[in-house]
Amino acid sequence: MFTGYSEKTLDFLWGIRFNNNRDWFTAHKEEYLQHLYQPTVDLGQEVYGRFTEKFPNLGLNLHVCRIYRDARRLHGQGPYKDHLWLTIRPDRDVWSRQPVFWFEIAPEGWSYGVGFWNASAQTMAAMRRDMDENPRRLEKLARRLAREGSFQLQGQDYARKKGEPSPLLTPWYNKKDISIGCSRPFDGLLCSPRLADTVTEGFLFLEPYYQYFKSFSGEGLEDLR
Repeated sequence: MFTGYSEKTLDFLWGIRFNNNRDWFTAHKEEYLQHLYQPTVDLGQEVYGRFTEKFPNLGLNLHVCRIYRDARRLHGQGPYKDHLWLTIRPDRDVWSRQPVFWFEIAPEGWSYGVGFWNASAQTMAAMRRDMDENPRRLEKLARRLAREGSFQLQGQDYARKKGEPSPLLTPWYNKKDISIGCSRPFDGLLCSPRLADTVTEGFLFLEPYYQYFKSFSGEGLEDLR
């Protein structure tokens, strides 16, 4: 059962941020396991169980990332991540092109939401076509998101606008990558069992947006297989 993160979690996250090397990590590995990795697993299992009880037919799986960076993609960074995340996602080879629910914890705070890790250009083009042909579908979701207030539309914009269909849909229309998320500082909720309630309730609210994104996510996957 998830009982919350702690100040020791924060200490480890800042520690690995400024001491990203094997010697420091080896000396603090038990702190990582006890105060960062295991609470993230516990949170993921609790949220996943409660969410999939409501939506058992989505075919999603829980994944908690490794702290070890891919040695082929260090790009001058240290061998360890200074943040940790979990995803509830389809179990497919090209999962990064599929929408996922995520939770992430970092030294600066935490975030959660739904969206793409790396949406294909074909996916985003299909989404724009849908906005052109059936704008009411997304308008309803966009208004619902604005009323809720705690989640925001996120993602990189194209350098040149693709178009301006309406004031409501233009921000969605011009995303190169797209997600909906909420970001918060390291706070008391993060250290409380109530975090599982908040994340579960957030994912339940975001389920229609997952379904919307999922309806386009098959675009372009064939080229990657």
